[in-house]
Order: sequence, then structure tokens, then C-alpha cells
Amino acid sequence: MSFQVAHPSPLLSGFVKQYWAIENCLSPGERHIQRIVPNGLTELTFYFGNKPGSLDEKRHPTDHALLSGHLKGYYDIVVTNKLSMFSVSFQPFGACLFFNLPASELFDLTVPLNLLLKNQGTEMEDRLNEADSFKGRINVMETFLISRLKANLKEWETKRILNIIGLINNSRGGITIEALASAACLSRKQFERTFTACIGTSPKQFLRTVRFQHSLYQKQKRPDIPLTELAYRCGYFDQSHMIADFKSFSGKTPTQYFGECEPYSDYFSQT
Repeated sequence: MSFQVAHPSPLLSGFVKQYWAIENCLSPGERHIQRIVPNGLTELTFYFGNKPGSLDEKRHPTDHALLSGHLKGYYDIVVTNKLSMFSVSFQPFGACLFFNLPASELFDLTVPLNLLLKNQGTEMEDRLNEADSFKGRINVMETFLISRLKANLKEWETKRILNIIGLINNSRGGITIEALASAACLSRKQFERTFTACIGTSPKQFLRTVRFQHSLYQKQKRPDIPLTELAYRCGYFDQSHMIADFKSFSGKTPTQYFGECEPYSDYFSQT
């Protein structure tokens, strides 16, 4: 399997976390089931040729260019034959800038790109298909994203939301909504409305996702960490609280998840 990752240009680094691509070929009759869990990021994914199937087609439509918003829960995709894909992982505050819509409209949904961009979406797929390398596809995507950013950027609102995301990241999801609203100089109701429109999920749901991702990151760095200590380090009230969140986000208890899946945090890991 070939797996490639690259950082965006400085102009886009506040809004795009990374570009990544996979080239993989399974033996005839072989299949791989991948569980997709909430990661706090919006993803734009292009499949070239064969596309993974899903046990829930509403979560993973048959189109080959898909924009996925913040997830509420988990779902599985099924990979067979040859997999070739290119993906953009946006920072939490990204989709509403590049696609000029309230990010909340994407919550718990995977939407065909053509529904959002129409002919522009088709042209983007064509240009990415024509690009003959990972670097070439990044160049195509950067040109597109920079043009979209210049058209939609609202500097004052952007700075406020980026500051709030910074507070959440520094606390690893362990900050109160009241503290975030105060930092944004908004009432709690105004803050929740603004945050949900810009980020794509409610502050409460996003803080839960960040805390879950932090637990994956801690386990990724320290595979031998006891679950009791993991719960404490990640801001859960107790181990039962952590178990409940793991079941909600992954369908498994922490013991089951770490026994079956390699712990990896898309949100906190630095490539």
C-alpha cells in the first residue's frame, strides 16, 4: 500500500490540515472493512476508478467526489480490489469558507460534490484525474481552494472562530461552553448559533469529539496506558463516562476498540 501525506501552503494552513492519498490493491476475493469514527474534521474525498462500498449508503453515496461533514456516530466502508483516492482534510473551520454555506448543513452527512458546485465539481474531478502525481493533484486543489478562499473570507469573523478553536485545542476539549462564549464576547445562545454555523456541529458535540480524539492520541503515544488513567487524562468524569462516549462514537467499548483497531487520532496527530 502507498500512503502519502502533505501539508498545505502557508496561505491555506489555517483552514486545511493536510492532503493525503492512498493507492492500494487487494487480492481477488479479499476485502477490508474500515470503521469511520468522528474526527472533528471535514473531508473532501475523490475516488479514482473503484470506490469502496458501505453498509449504509446514506453515509457513503455512490458518487466518486464526496464532502463529509462532522459525524455524530460511526459507519463502515468496505474496500475491495484496487483503491485509489485523494483527500483534503479541512481544519474544523474550513468548509463554510470554501463552499460558502453554513457548515451545519453538512452535519452527519456525506454529500456529492456536484450537488454543491455543479459544473465546477465535475471540472475538478476531471483535472484531478488528469494529474499524474500526488504533487500534481495538490497543485490543482490548492489553486481551486485559494480562489474560493479569497471570495468567501470574512477576516473579523475568521479570527474570532480561529481563536475559539485554539482554546478548544489547547484544553484538549476540556473547556466549558460558558468560557468559550465569554472569549468570543457573545451570549451563550449567540455563541452556540455562530459556532454551529461555522464549525458544522454544536459546541457540546464538538467538545465530545475532541475529547474522544484526544483519548485516541494518548493511547497512540502510550499503548500501555491503563484505561483508568486514560479516562482521567482525557477529562472524563470516570471510566464509565469514557465507555459511554466510545460506544457512541465507535460502537465499541475502549477495550474492544483498542483490541481491534490501531489507535490513531486524525485530529491531533501531526504529519
